[in-house]
Amino acid sequence: MDEGPLAPRASARILAHFWMVLGVIIIAFPIYYVVIASTYSSGAILRPPLPLTPGPETATNYREAFSGGMGRIGGVGLGTLLLNSTVMALGIALGKIAISMASAYAIVFFKFPLRMVCFWLIFITLMLPVEVRIMPTYKVMVTLGLIDSYAGLILPLIASATATLLFRQFFMTIPDELLEAARVDGAGPWQFFRDILWPLSLTNVAAIFVIQFIYGWTQYLWPLLVTNSNEMTTIVIALRKMISFADADTPWNLVMVTSVLAIAPPIIVVVLMQRWFVRGLVETEK
Repeated sequence: MDEGPLAPRASARILAHFWMVLGVIIIAFPIYYVVIASTYSSGAILRPPLPLTPGPETATNYREAFSGGMGRIGGVGLGTLLLNSTVMALGIALGKIAISMASAYAIVFFKFPLRMVCFWLIFITLMLPVEVRIMPTYKVMVTLGLIDSYAGLILPLIASATATLLFRQFFMTIPDELLEAARVDGAGPWQFFRDILWPLSLTNVAAIFVIQFIYGWTQYLWPLLVTNSNEMTTIVIALRKMISFADADTPWNLVMVTSVLAIAPPIIVVVLMQRWFVRGLVETEK
């Protein structure tokens, strides 16, 4: 008697899994193809079709890339490129979190004149992305002597109206009774933030960290403008410099190795922080 209703339910489950697996294959295949291509010589990559199994040049390609064999970027090795991108991405992510939490904390928990005006001024900056204000920002970096420096890569990108809004919305869910209890116990503003708000905000911090780390890692236009020396090049900019208009002049094996290592850190961050990331996005009550 019960088999009738169960059959459509089972069919729907099978169909849902089919589409999910198909979606994963479509999304993951280009990444798999790049990984496979990084194990072949440049000549083999230019002679399609490329086999879908690992090739014999894995150790040679990766050793050459890390030893500075990429002539188009001045012999800088992948280690330097990864370091530059990591410092930039971490600096932007941590800087955005610190500034956004501090500004949201001040707006929500401190009563001062024009505090909502300050909030809306921060929020309005969503309409002014880096591309719109890039010339005055670049002029400031030149004036301060921050070209070709980590500070020049990071500082103009650490302000975040989006993160400020998210932290403000979360802080507004904190019960007033919790704040009053902290005051009765003699907790000052810093102690209240450290002992109460920070532990409650960890899932939000994790979600924003993942988003901002990927944002910083994938930056192209600003690092292209603010860096001139090869030693300060990020891995995304290096990929563009390595590719020539003529296929024969492009070391495609090294390009594929660089692509693999450009993709890997964001994937690792998402995988390691997946649970915190999802909780930070979906939780509305603490």
